[in-house]
Amino acid sequence: MEYKSLLMDGAQIHRTMARLTHEIIEKNHGTEGLCLLGIKRRGVPLAMMLSENLRRFEGAEIPVGYIDISHYRDDRETPAAPEAAATCSIPCRLEETTVILVDDVLHTGRTVRAAIEAIFRQGRPKAIQLAVLIDRGHRELPIRPDFVGKNIPTAKTEKVLVKVEGIDGETSVSLYSL
Repeated sequence: MEYKSLLMDGAQIHRTMARLTHEIIEKNHGTEGLCLLGIKRRGVPLAMMLSENLRRFEGAEIPVGYIDISHYRDDRETPAAPEAAATCSIPCRLEETTVILVDDVLHTGRTVRAAIEAIFRQGRPKAIQLAVLIDRGHRELPIRPDFVGKNIPTAKTEKVLVKVEGIDGETSVSLYSL
């Protein structure tokens, strides 16, 4: 991979996440009945950022969990095993909850499809909404985000790389060519 450009620095990401938080509050008429589920790996710290923002802006403690989609990918030869449920941490009763699914980059839609399948294996939420930091296009499935930090049209020969402090030691979004 060859580095092309820095698309967002840490400060820009934090401002974008603050905007997304306000959009979530507006769309849901507050924070009642919400749960944040980050898609492992980088969706989890982004969900934590949203949770912290909701605490600061609304004084609301929103449950945060995670989904590990590795057992639900559609490119696996065998279907998800029953023990795949252990790869999810859902800290709320789904049937009464609007789940905000959080991911770093939306590309083909296959990761989101797998995450939705993982959620439905656990229960049926009242609603699922999708928040992504970056939407780069090239969808293969009819999936669209409810909340988008930034739309970045890319070529199929490019890669968007999100880094977050807790995993990568820095927070940024960069563009690479393959």
